[in-house]
Amino acid sequence: MSPAFGCMTVGIVHSPFKEKFGIPRQPGLVPQAAGILELLPPYNCPESVSGLADYSHIWIQFWFHQVEQGAWQPRVRPPRLGGNRRVGVFASRSPFRPNPIGLSVVKLNEVRCEGGAVTLAISGIDILDGTPVLDIKPYVSYADSIPDARSGFAPTAPDEALRVVFSAHAERQIQSRGDLPKLRELIVSLLTTDPRPAYVEDGRKERVYGIHLYDFDLRWRVENREALVLELLLR
Repeated sequence: MSPAFGCMTVGIVHSPFKEKFGIPRQPGLVPQAAGILELLPPYNCPESVSGLADYSHIWIQFWFHQVEQGAWQPRVRPPRLGGNRRVGVFASRSPFRPNPIGLSVVKLNEVRCEGGAVTLAISGIDILDGTPVLDIKPYVSYADSIPDARSGFAPTAPDEALRVVFSAHAERQIQSRGDLPKLRELIVSLLTTDPRPAYVEDGRKERVYGIHLYDFDLRWRVENREALVLELLLR
């Protein structure tokens, strides 16, 4: 689905997350999750980002482009509540909204203006590859950070639910990926908070999960609160 109401797509996010399953449930939870925000014409000019490099973080407003049109519901089941309690859609960050617009604050690592292209190197992202960007704004700490704010049913970051271990085969595969120097740290951060649906039963030890990252499927299973990384299966 494309942005509506006259909104223009100002950029596209290039992300390691190729499918919705496995994406961090909030921005900043996985600092190693890095990507590129590519500005599109006519917004890909140095003038449009002049002064932006002075900020450490930015807000990205984007379109949940893989959410089916009309799929919103007035009440949803947030994963943080175990998938068995409903809250109002406007009391959640569910992508199934009347207007499927997302908002994330991410770390701005670099602003690049090269060869007629303007790109932003970002990290701590929770955004699907190919996501259309509607707007970019600088994060201003004195206005955007409210230390005594109440956070409803999610007052703190999620606990580390799983211990992550690697098979010898997976370790060798990770070591061979010199193009992804922080790959092991990324995998650990992704799996530690248990990205599985809340209704999954731990008793199904034989079940193998897959997260599509970059050009491979990360294959892993859970046993006794331990996530065992099996392999990186090239696609």
